[in-house]
Amino acid sequence: MSIPRCSADAQAAEVAEVLAEAGCVVITGLLGADKRKAIRDELAPHMAKARIVEDDDPTQFYPGHTRRVTALVTRSPAVTDNLLVHPVSKQLCDAFLLPNSEFGYQVHVTAALEVGPGARAQELHREEGSFTFFPVPRPNLIVASMWAVTEFRKDNGATLLVPGSHRWPAERNAEPHEIIQAEMPAGSVLYWLGGTLHGAGPNTSQDWRYGVILTYSLGWLRQEENQYLHIPPERLAELSPEVRRVAGFEMYEALGLFDPSAARR
Repeated sequence: MSIPRCSADAQAAEVAEVLAEAGCVVITGLLGADKRKAIRDELAPHMAKARIVEDDDPTQFYPGHTRRVTALVTRSPAVTDNLLVHPVSKQLCDAFLLPNSEFGYQVHVTAALEVGPGARAQELHREEGSFTFFPVPRPNLIVASMWAVTEFRKDNGATLLVPGSHRWPAERNAEPHEIIQAEMPAGSVLYWLGGTLHGAGPNTSQDWRYGVILTYSLGWLRQEENQYLHIPPERLAELSPEVRRVAGFEMYEALGLFDPSAARR
């Protein structure tokens, strides 16, 4: 099975259909050069400070020779305004998450990643791996996206995916011929379901591959990234009601109860 590809003008129902079947899909032409530059410019000071592990330990989950920056809602208005609540992301989250989370969903992880020369392949994993209460294959818990700020190629570490693996039982392992790299031009976005096996590819080139990962989870699950600590009050006050909701700052039924008077300083 290959990774399906759709154009930016594809109908939402078409994209959802191929995503449901393959567990992953690439959409081209969604992020223009000016917006990609704005993201890189905003995050450049943080990327410059990011720690790079030169002596990579192959037993560690995260490969070395990679820069990682989180807290993008606070650090990058360009990501927040252009990517976080992008219409295509909302349509796919509505299709795959709302059936299991009728009162809404939330951002699960935000991160910018630069995969550098010499980075090894990441261990294949499922985005929903923290929620071990549910047996594999799990119901839809997470929808993930990777925005290509630069070109994703086989030699510079394009994301590894195993199409169809979101339906596999836990004991089923991927054969080498079933692992495919999501090559895509800059400005594209890769979506995958939380149950799809995936990982960063090895970078055998001399280029740094730059992507922004945004994942979304059911509104009643614990977020992997703690937005309540990453987003300070002054930044929260700048966010639109929609972004605040997606960031998890609204109650889900009775979950997330708080007294505003107690939060005042």
